[in-house]
Amino acid sequence: METEIRTQLLSLAEPEYQKFSASLIPNITNVLGVRLPAIRKIAKQIAAEDWRTYLDTAKDEFFEEVMLQAMVIGHAQADLHELLTRIAAFVPKIDNWSVCDSFCAGLKYTKVHPEAMWNFIQPYLRSDQEYEIRFGVVMLLNFYLEEPYIHQVLPLLDQIKHEAYYVKMAVAWAISIAYVKQPEAVMPYLKQNTLDDFTYNKALQKIIESYRVTPEDKQLMRSMKRKVNRQTQKTADVIAGKKKVNMG
Repeated sequence: METEIRTQLLSLAEPEYQKFSASLIPNITNVLGVRLPAIRKIAKQIAAEDWRTYLDTAKDEFFEEVMLQAMVIGHAQADLHELLTRIAAFVPKIDNWSVCDSFCAGLKYTKVHPEAMWNFIQPYLRSDQEYEIRFGVVMLLNFYLEEPYIHQVLPLLDQIKHEAYYVKMAVAWAISIAYVKQPEAVMPYLKQNTLDDFTYNKALQKIIESYRVTPEDKQLMRSMKRKVNRQTQKTADVIAGKKKVNMG
């Protein structure tokens, strides 16, 4: 089964798209160049058949193979205990923002089991591993920025202290989405928090860039930005430039 799937993925690879896709994920080098809709189509087919055997034997050599596993888990039909077991087994395979964010967005059964999934992701938010934390944060921003969770989410985000770029950007992204959805709940937090300057200013910048925020609120966000010394800002800009994309 796995050999057939790899052959299928290789046949769908596009050299030009490979260059584009690889440029968006600069920390990995194993991209074939298969478009996500094509991977999603294969995932749905596997999920409708013997998806357990597939996940038990799946290979991780290429980015698309890991992404396919992520999507299969999202489409799989099983009881909650089995799904959580599959999620827990998959999270350590995450090594880039693209797989992380697609995986989280696909776990739509979180809406059916919000409390159980809430409890499940808490240890990831306290992890010291970059993509385990990002997994937890992106789960929060996808499924928990409404009542009754929003007031619990903000303190959790504030407690995350990790220097990894993709953690900081995920936290900034989550705060910006929270503000767009719940401005009255989030504004007091923006005025009093313990975020580092980079994450705080990125959150405000993302709010400013949102088309769902009024011009007046955007101006307020500009006035709330923290001043940082030039060397600190230069270093942050270099790091951001190396990442190439502004993905959460």
